[in-house]
Amino acid sequence: MFVLTRTLIRTRQLYSHVTKRTFHDYHSFVKFNAKEDNFSRCSSRFKAQSLIPFVVEQTSRGERSYDIFSRLLKERIICLNGHIEDSEAAVIIAQLLFLEAENPEKSISLYINSPGGSVTAGLAIYDTYIQSPVSTLCNGQACSMGSLLLAAGESGKRYALPNSSIMIHQPIGGAVGQASDIAIQAKEILRVKERLNMIYKKHTKKHSLEEIEKAVERDHFMNSEEALEFGLIDKILERREIKEDDEIIQK
Repeated sequence: MFVLTRTLIRTRQLYSHVTKRTFHDYHSFVKFNAKEDNFSRCSSRFKAQSLIPFVVEQTSRGERSYDIFSRLLKERIICLNGHIEDSEAAVIIAQLLFLEAENPEKSISLYINSPGGSVTAGLAIYDTYIQSPVSTLCNGQACSMGSLLLAAGESGKRYALPNSSIMIHQPIGGAVGQASDIAIQAKEILRVKERLNMIYKKHTKKHSLEEIEKAVERDHFMNSEEALEFGLIDKILERREIKEDDEIIQK
């Protein structure tokens, strides 16, 4: 009984310590992100980070562990998941630059599952599409800026899975302040709208600017077949295999 009691006490102490530590980490995480995200977004992101699996590999020097996304990066696979924000864009850009420096001729695969987000963050990623060919694949959804990044992949290497959802629309924003300030903001968002429409026109290669403007006037949702017909993707993948050049191909 004494041993059991000591075990129970020790278990409670450990549980209390873990609970306090977890609460402290979570509180620090929420406080750090409070300016850019609301509470629910922080909670979801904290849970997601806590659930990232690790891969353990045996090497000649012993075991080496990676988080799963670092392991995928070794295979030149980048995952864009969730909202496109400045912090997310910085990570994607850094990975693109690293892989290009490692081998500028070898293809990079960008997997997209995103509802969209910041236009400036998305365009920062778009402008990082430099020498290495970037193959894009939608698994889940590619909406708003996500659809633009999907369409901007290397020609012939833009893919979607059968049940993907893709949406294009015009940029959304708001302005407050004096009338002159609002006029300046309105002029800027119209400039951004025109620029985004030109990018869609460039990469779809089958629509005039007027047709693009009409298509993005309201939220325009497409399934994989409609996105293929519209020109946002090149192929719909049922399953995949890896060839010697690591390109994704349809079977």
